[in-house]
Amino acid sequence: MDTTRNTVLEAWMTEHGYSSNSLAEAVNRAIERLTGRPGGLDGSSVRAWKAGRVTWPKSAARKALEDVTGLPAVALGFVPRGRPSSTPAPPQQEDPDMKRRTLVGGIAAAAAAAAAAAPGTASPRRIGMSDVNRLNKRFAEIIASDHRHGGQLGIEQRAAALADEALNLQNAGSATQRVRSNLYASAAAFRSSAMWAAIDGRRYDVAKAHMREAQALAEMSGDQAIKFRIWSHAGTMYRHMGRPADAFAANDVARNLHLTRRDPLFASLGLARQGAIHGAAQDRTGTRRAFEQAQDAMLRADPADYRPVWMLAFYDQAELDSLALSAHLALGDYSTAEYHAHRCLSALRPHMIRSRAITTTRLAHAQLAQGAPDAATATAMKVPAEAATQHARVTRMLQEFGAALRATAPGSSSAQTWTEHTATWRMAA
Repeated sequence: MDTTRNTVLEAWMTEHGYSSNSLAEAVNRAIERLTGRPGGLDGSSVRAWKAGRVTWPKSAARKALEDVTGLPAVALGFVPRGRPSSTPAPPQQEDPDMKRRTLVGGIAAAAAAAAAAAPGTASPRRIGMSDVNRLNKRFAEIIASDHRHGGQLGIEQRAAALADEALNLQNAGSATQRVRSNLYASAAAFRSSAMWAAIDGRRYDVAKAHMREAQALAEMSGDQAIKFRIWSHAGTMYRHMGRPADAFAANDVARNLHLTRRDPLFASLGLARQGAIHGAAQDRTGTRRAFEQAQDAMLRADPADYRPVWMLAFYDQAELDSLALSAHLALGDYSTAEYHAHRCLSALRPHMIRSRAITTTRLAHAQLAQGAPDAATATAMKVPAEAATQHARVTRMLQEFGAALRATAPGSSSAQTWTEHTATWRMAA
């Protein structure tokens, strides 16, 4: 079949930094916003558009593409069915909706040109992917700071300020739909980091306020990954608050996103966090089943698949074992908890400083509960003073450890050693 390449679409994609795969993903997200169901396009679909094998996409894909680009399909080089590409269509054959969109687009373009040409009128700023990329670098810095320190008010405040910065860019100039969606996703990502810092610092009322704003921003972005992060964080928050029913409900929202059906690693994280909630709810069978399924999903995940920086930075075998440790501690299954603690500590990456402090503290609890106060005390003393005194979650767990040590081994050398050790923290503070 004789086809003519759609060089107009190719030029638009080059200008705006889209590959065939990334444009397909953007159009799929737009289809889901329009229809409530994810689109089924892939890179080969877009390549068929560029090659001219498909000259007029189906209605849902066409409308979604128009939403992504901000242009009518005919302005992207597509030709309505029945219209030869080399000759203009007779007026009576024009699609009325397309004619209206083209007319409106022409009026808008003329108005913009007139405004730009007016004496003394500055051209509006063009917001582009370079602005988004700059924000993404700042987001990576927030993630790194969280893994070093965790739960700090300063991290929460910086993340919230960057969320506002991303939103302010929406009104700073003109942008394509793709850029605007990415700005909303960036704002949601920063707000979710503020939410997590507040959760980690046990500032739950503040965390809930960040959560509500993050959820609204994520809906406007259409980004499945950030929606998953926010709802999964909400499940963790309610688990820490001792509200397992709410934790299950929030985590189920994350697990039911179609992203978890596309990517086994997201499915694995959702299941592992579900297992931790089952542990808090004293459901041994549910805990075992969830972690078995989480492990299976992790083994099926393709490490070459694209994933956001926050996911790559923390979820791996060590984190799965960390969640299993938390679940089995809650169940009172201390030997299994200790097993997962050692597995987690042996696999933790160097940048996971906060996670190492939490896991070490939980290991000390598991050892003490098995009647080994000397080993437990030696383990607890490995927690760095900074984490012990400045991370709210670690501080509370170590206070609970000290109380349990004094209750189970009063007057012992271990209790005396622990008392002297914690005194050095107070003097250094």
